[in-house]
Amino acid sequence: MGNVRFDFTGRSVVVTGAARGVGRALAELFHTSGANTFLVDFDADAVAETARELGATGIAADVTSTKQVQDVIDRIVTDTGRLDVVVNNAGILRDGMLWKLTDEDYAAVIDVHAGGTYRFTRAAVPQFREQGGGRIINVTSYTGLHGNLGQANYAIAKAGIIGFTKTAAKELARFNITVNAISPNAETRMVASIPEDRRREIAATIPMGRFGAPSEMAAAVAFLASDEAGYITGVVLPVDGGLSI
Repeated sequence: MGNVRFDFTGRSVVVTGAARGVGRALAELFHTSGANTFLVDFDADAVAETARELGATGIAADVTSTKQVQDVIDRIVTDTGRLDVVVNNAGILRDGMLWKLTDEDYAAVIDVHAGGTYRFTRAAVPQFREQGGGRIINVTSYTGLHGNLGQANYAIAKAGIIGFTKTAAKELARFNITVNAISPNAETRMVASIPEDRRREIAATIPMGRFGAPSEMAAAVAFLASDEAGYITGVVLPVDGGLSI
């Protein structure tokens, strides 16, 4: 993280899709910055292991379930007395060319990405209002703006998150609740699975010539969650080495 230092001492933060990859990096930065950090993931074993390694709290939950989402929010408030930051990062892939996608593949991707973002945001609002403010950071994608072969369902979900972020920002600003998003481009397991020659080709299209580290995505999210970003809302911040220029 270089010399970047954030202080979230005493704050309560929840990160969805936190068992691995970018989500894990987000949770780790909040935890090492003093936050009461709660990791949420559908994979119960993975989130328990990651939480144990970080020394944070892991909760197995399905972001497509309104009840389970509410239970997570209730537990955080019960355990810590507050909720300060929600990071909506959970996502899945069910890739396929448009004419091959099934209704199930479409619905699953929409419900985890867009539905999970909607449910966690909605569930957090009453607590945020009671406290006098809060931070919501959503994770969208370059694909949501520019599309990508074989990802029609994912593109709809990520584009929807952009529209949702801007709408929620307008609705919640009066309550001192900011809603922003990042559009990341990170070296994750998914990127690592791309053949080396193809990965080099993709990297060559990025002005900075490389994929970002998950920790660089985390730093951007932490800034948007910080007090210093209190006058920023409705923004989609590309953290992509210039890919979206």
